[in-house]
Amino acid sequence: MRETKFEFWFAKLQDQAALADLMLEANRHYWGEAKHAVEMTSKAADTLVHGRSGCQAVIACEAGILKGFATVSVLLPAQNEHGTLFMKDLFISKSARGTGLGNRFMRYLAQHAVELGCHRFDWTAETDNPRAVAFYDDLNASRVVEKVYFRFSDAGLREFAYTDKD
Repeated sequence: MRETKFEFWFAKLQDQAALADLMLEANRHYWGEAKHAVEMTSKAADTLVHGRSGCQAVIACEAGILKGFATVSVLLPAQNEHGTLFMKDLFISKSARGTGLGNRFMRYLAQHAVELGCHRFDWTAETDNPRAVAFYDDLNASRVVEKVYFRFSDAGLREFAYTDKD
C-alpha cells in the first residue's frame, strides 16, 4: 500500500463540479452508462452542497484532486437521545483504491460521529457487493442482524403514496 496524504472536509459550493464528476464515476461503476446520468449527478451534487436534503457529502482529496466521497446524516431521536450517524454511500475512485483511503475515510466519519455526541455509526452494504461486505467486516464493525431493511420504489412507491387503503 503506498503512503498517501488525504484531506477530508464537508463539501462546499466550490466542490460541486468535482463531486458531480466523482458521483458520475460511482454511477458508472455500479450501474453502467445511464442516459441522464450527467444531469442527475449534477443535480444530486447541487442538492448536497446546498444542504437541501438533510444529507451532507464528505469528500476526500489527495493533492487537491477528489478521490472519494461519503454521504451522511445524523438521525434523531436515537438511543438515549443521542444521534446516530448514518452513512448512505461511500465511494472511492478507482485511482485511489488500495491506498488505505477507505479505512481512513471510515475513521474520519467515526471521529465526526464521536465529536457530535453520537453513540452509533450505521450504514448498509449490498449483499451482492462482496468486496464492500469484506471491507466492512475487516473493520470489525458489527453486523446488525436484528434489523430488516424495507423499501418502496418506483411504481410501488407511487401506488402506496396515492392509494388510500385503510
